Amino acid sequence: MDLTPQQLIQFNGSDPSKPIYVAINGRIYDVTAGKSFYGPGGAYAMFAGKDASRALAKMSKNEEDVCPNLDGLSEKEMDVLNDWVKKFEAKYPVVGRVIQATKDWLQPLVLSFMAPLPRAAKPTSPINEEEEKNAVVVVHPRLGGEPLDGDK
Repeated sequence: MDLTPQQLIQFNGSDPSKPIYVAINGRIYDVTAGKSFYGPGGAYAMFAGKDASRALAKMSKNEEDVCPNLDGLSEKEMDVLNDWVKKFEAKYPVVGRVIQATKDWLQPLVLSFMAPLPRAAKPTSPINEEEEKNAVVVVHPRLGGEPLDGDK
């Protein structure tokens, strides 16, 4: 299963009907079996519903460290993170991965490619002979090369 960080937060233990997830290096682990640690009031509750890679590497419970960013970590901290990964893999099932959401500005562009093509507008004024001679006709493959209504 793929979850964005915004979707992952829904699995932070606040809803008892949902499992509790913690991500490390983008891999999501179901830590529900350890809800006394990761559930509300638990010693590691701040990691629930988030990618806690940096915090685990730094052995930190600071909110600003509970993130996936590994920039600037020392070799020792990366070793600590790898130890955490081994512990999680041995104890908890991997249920998915964290993916990045589509950028807000990109969404309309993606949707525009999925939308049907608009019909060509009829010219508002007659085309003279010179314009017609220099005109370029482009046929989109989805139109199949057929003339539009009114052009027949």
